[in-house]
Amino acid sequence: MAKLTPEEEANKRAIYEKLGARQKKFVDRKGYENWDPFLMPNDPMDIRQDPTKRTTQELVSDFLKTQDYSGRYSTAYAAGAWELALGIINKQDRFLGMYEFSVWYGKQLEKQGIDNVGHERD
Repeated sequence: MAKLTPEEEANKRAIYEKLGARQKKFVDRKGYENWDPFLMPNDPMDIRQDPTKRTTQELVSDFLKTQDYSGRYSTAYAAGAWELALGIINKQDRFLGMYEFSVWYGKQLEKQGIDNVGHERD
C-alpha cells in the first residue's frame, strides 16, 4: 500500500474504529498496514452486446417475436436460441461454427427451392 498522508492515516484509523467486530477481524487477518479502505470499487459487470448493441436477452426476444409460432414455441426451441445467441456474443468457436453452418445450409436449401424447414416451395 502507498504511503498515506497524516490526514489519510487519521481517516483510515477512524474508519477502522467504526468497523464492526467481524469486519475488524477480517482487516486484522489481512494486516492493518496492508488494508486499503480507500480502494475504488470494481467497475460493474461488463454487459456483452452484439454489433447491433443488443444484449443476448434482447436478441432472443426479438428473434422469438419474429417466428411464425404466435408465441407458442417449446422451451427447448427458446433454450436453443438463447444458447446460440450467448455463444455467438461471447465469440465461442463452437457456436460461431454452428451459426456459419446454418447460414451456409440455408443458402444451399434456397438454391434447391426448399424452405428452411425442409418443405418444397410452391
